[in-house]
Amino acid sequence: MSSHPRHRAATSSFDDAAPPGEREGHGERGVGTAARTVEPPDPTDLAVDLQGIHKSFGKAHVLNGVDLRIPRGVIAGFLGPNGSGKSTTIRILLGLLRADSGTATVLGRDAWRDAVEAHRHLAYVPGDVNLWPGLTGGECIDLLCRMRGGTRDGAVEELIERFQLDPRKKARAYSKGNRQKVALIAALASDAELLVLDEPTSGLDPLMEREFQDVVRQRRAEGVSVLLSSHILSEVEQLCDTVAIIREGTVVEQGRLEDMRHLTRVTIEVITANDPGLLGDTASLHGLQVHEMAEGFHITGQVEPSALQGMLPGLHSLHVRQLHVTPASLEELFMRHYRADPHGEAAQATGAGDVVGVATRTPGKPAEPDPS
Repeated sequence: MSSHPRHRAATSSFDDAAPPGEREGHGERGVGTAARTVEPPDPTDLAVDLQGIHKSFGKAHVLNGVDLRIPRGVIAGFLGPNGSGKSTTIRILLGLLRADSGTATVLGRDAWRDAVEAHRHLAYVPGDVNLWPGLTGGECIDLLCRMRGGTRDGAVEELIERFQLDPRKKARAYSKGNRQKVALIAALASDAELLVLDEPTSGLDPLMEREFQDVVRQRRAEGVSVLLSSHILSEVEQLCDTVAIIREGTVVEQGRLEDMRHLTRVTIEVITANDPGLLGDTASLHGLQVHEMAEGFHITGQVEPSALQGMLPGLHSLHVRQLHVTPASLEELFMRHYRADPHGEAAQATGAGDVVGVATRTPGKPAEPDPS
């Protein structure tokens, strides 16, 4: 692309390169429910290893013993509503904050003591990007690249084209989505071993969000590890190999998504010719609903995965015309932990499955950043 300077160097972890006075956590170097893990990964092969992390700000205890392990070469989702501790956890693993206690290791390096060395091997994209207003987008990318050192050949030019960014415009003229593209191009073009992405698609339209997902999958195929913090459950479900859910400063569940789904009920939907009253024992069907239709009976309910096989002969006797078995969605797994607050009161919701601070929206529509 001849209309912008060639970008020969690599990306920076973006927070380090933000304009003076606008760095989140700048100057701060100087702080539930028992977690259940599914098959902990080999501790010698981890991109991120946080153990027993506590962090307080004054009297507010924000992190309460966070344990978070991310194997190398996977895309790991990090979920939680506003105030749950996601962003504080990320700042600690980036070395922008020092934990009160616990250990934080990134790519085998101490996140606080070896922060400078660790940042040579990772790239960071925040959810609210600040750029130098007097520089063009291409110049911002060049600067971020030179600050880190080492891009993949031709990656910058390719990504500028894929994300449809005009690198000749001044940064002050960019929309939020275009500022986000600059940070994403700088990070994704790098040769970083770990990408830390905190609400990276905020402000992107659905087409660009699709491009983002495709590029992230390509980087994973090349062996890059990714930590993706997002409010968009559908985005996490489509992209991530593992998921960690944080609540009130504690990781309450983490593991492979398919394994976590096996720990909760599946939904069945059946259309039968015969009356399901003939089924007999329906105790294993939770939330059973039956609607009589012209062509038969419509049955819905939830069942434990271990009980599903035993139900099939009984369903077969009803002359099944249609049968759909749906594993638990990420939204359902998430809601299991956030449906009620610690005092037993229902969580505020704006719609089916929605939790304050967490979006179940279609990818591409903006979500509010996490201030935690």
